[in-house]
Amino acid sequence: MHGWGGDGREWSPHAEAPAGRFRVVVPDLRGHGRSEVPAEGNTPVETAADLAALIDALGTGPVVAVGHSRGGQVVNLPAVHHPHTVRTVIELDPAHGAHGEEAEQIAPAAHAPPPTSWPAPSHRTPRPDCAPPTSAPCSAPPTTSSPGRTPGCTPTRARWAYPHSEQYLRRRARRALTVWTSAEAAAWERGTRHVPGSRVDHWPGTGHYLHEEHPRRTVRLVEDWADSVTSAAA
Repeated sequence: MHGWGGDGREWSPHAEAPAGRFRVVVPDLRGHGRSEVPAEGNTPVETAADLAALIDALGTGPVVAVGHSRGGQVVNLPAVHHPHTVRTVIELDPAHGAHGEEAEQIAPAAHAPPPTSWPAPSHRTPRPDCAPPTSAPCSAPPTTSSPGRTPGCTPTRARWAYPHSEQYLRRRARRALTVWTSAEAAAWERGTRHVPGSRVDHWPGTGHYLHEEHPRRTVRLVEDWADSVTSAAA
């Protein structure tokens, strides 16, 4: 699962190698790539329900769910709400929350009046995220032309508040491998409760699009983790 503002094509360098041994499914999130742009229902919770429905429809059985950035949010949620669809989760620099200097910059903006519109989308520009009190973190609707606001999202519930993400990570019922480009974020996630056998890695000196910077390393990571999990299940 790609991140906010991208589409499934960013996995093109990664999909061919594991396809010789695994069935590889690369969907576009709602409002991205070739997927439709609904007027509402663009939260990660609803996108995760799409993913669970797709897995059920394809009859794949539980999958190794890989997600980058916002896609990292999305692949976590089926492990909470639809655990029969997910064998394990691999998150690459997931959008769980801000930290350090980023949190300090976002916090004042969280109490500012809501903007009338978000900036024009860009493949490399992160979008503002927020979380309603009764669901997982959600983002402004990902569209390719005219981004708007997700109903129920307000800046006063911004993603810089880590507890929103912690609630879901603690409920996740599947092993997870998380790769962070931030040492601080990696330390934070290591401090949350994990299913035994989970792992948190840190790739220093790497940008947010780590899978694009290091495609071969990413493929090896995914294959090795998938092998370890499927072997353990067998």
